[in-house]
Amino acid sequence: MISEFEGPIPGESLTREPKSAPWERPPEIVDPEEAIQMHLMHLSDPERREAVADSLQLGVDVQSLVKGYLRSAVANGRHTTDISYLIMPIIHEEILQIALDAGLVEGEDFEEGLKDKDADKKKRQVEFQKAKRKLQKAKGSTETAQTEEAFPMDSEELPDDIGSGMEESEPDVKGFMKRREKV
Repeated sequence: MISEFEGPIPGESLTREPKSAPWERPPEIVDPEEAIQMHLMHLSDPERREAVADSLQLGVDVQSLVKGYLRSAVANGRHTTDISYLIMPIIHEEILQIALDAGLVEGEDFEEGLKDKDADKKKRQVEFQKAKRKLQKAKGSTETAQTEEAFPMDSEELPDDIGSGMEESEPDVKGFMKRREKV
């Protein structure tokens, strides 16, 4: 467990020589294609492929592994963060290929670390249903029919007529702004 007292002291970076850290200097690689080649060569080493496979086998998801790998390259001054975001899908695919070659995808419960959009949608629907039931209990059964008409069970969007009864009023302008012309 990391203690909150083990981190750097605020202002500590100001006591070092400027540009002494690798990420404070210009990056070694500024072309995304060169960065891709460098990383693919790096990941083609058998020892590194084995280390990646071991990490995946221990339960580290692919997305976390890719982000950590690219963050390390940025911290070491290899390339910038924006290049990391550009090349991330290619590195992700290479690490998936390492997992396929190691036989990790077929036999075990394999986690890529990508969010499941359908699961998020279902979760929002369940939360909507819970909120609707609480509202029905709070207001009683007399307004239940009105609520169901306004908010159908499978709808995620609000009706178009919400807020149509509100009138727009012009704010009361005082002082210097009062003299401005209306456009």
